[in-house]
Amino acid sequence: MKQESGRSMIEMLGVLAIMGLITVGAIGMIATAMRTQKRSAINDEVLQIVTGVRQLLGEYDDFSNINDATIFGAIGMSNKNPYGGTYTLSVDPSNSRQFIVGITGLSESDCEFLATKAWSDSVGYQMSGGKQSGAVGDCRNAMGNNTVHITYGD
Repeated sequence: MKQESGRSMIEMLGVLAIMGLITVGAIGMIATAMRTQKRSAINDEVLQIVTGVRQLLGEYDDFSNINDATIFGAIGMSNKNPYGGTYTLSVDPSNSRQFIVGITGLSESDCEFLATKAWSDSVGYQMSGGKQSGAVGDCRNAMGNNTVHITYGD
């Protein structure tokens, strides 16, 4: 009798099925890691914007001189965010001692996350004693058209 060596077709299909399951799991983990990285980048960049605005305009009594192009150039960063949208800066119309950082181009889930995130140095967070996020979001628009606004200042 002659002994055959090698793998059967069933064994190969089993190996391919296992590899497929591992790949599907890895794709999910990669997507989660990318989402976490973008959210972390947003947090870091908002803090950089707030610090830059306060350094540039801290000597003034108000933030009425805020201009997107001037501020982003002066602090040395782009107004583009990791989601493909932009950061915006504006003065609060009801209080010129406060400025608003806007984040555009968000998906619904990312908008909801950023709108409920504790922005600890924001006006809303401080005034609520840490019970509210300090941000306001318009999170019900079409994919990528959602916006979050965070107010900073006195």
